[in-house]
Amino acid sequence: MHLWKRRVISLNLQETLIVLAIIGILLLLALPNLMPLISKAKSIEAQTQLKALYNSQTTYRYMYSKYTADVNELDFVAPKTVKENGTANYRYEIVSADNASFKARAEAVTDFDGDGILNVWEIDENGNPKQLIKD
Repeated sequence: MHLWKRRVISLNLQETLIVLAIIGILLLLALPNLMPLISKAKSIEAQTQLKALYNSQTTYRYMYSKYTADVNELDFVAPKTVKENGTANYRYEIVSADNASFKARAEAVTDFDGDGILNVWEIDENGNPKQLIKD
């Protein structure tokens, strides 16, 4: 009877390993199809932060009758990127600013799908984020 228990345990272990191998193969097959969804989900970060930057620029304009090119003058703190041991996938900068307009950009610091192209978004005084380079 003791021998029978060992055999049952070894069969269960073998079956478990086979199931794990099958799950791994299925994940490898499904991952390329999920990459666009992952990129889209991560780009929501850029859109949200650019909207916050837009709101800060709008507030600044109400106070000083102009937009600013200096992020430090705004009530906006860019999150630390993954390269700085943070969680953000984008870095943020103000590209241009004058009395009537501004342009801010979010550039990805990581390549989401491994194709060598980094995602870039911009926002201007109209407040609508636009994707310039799709990853």
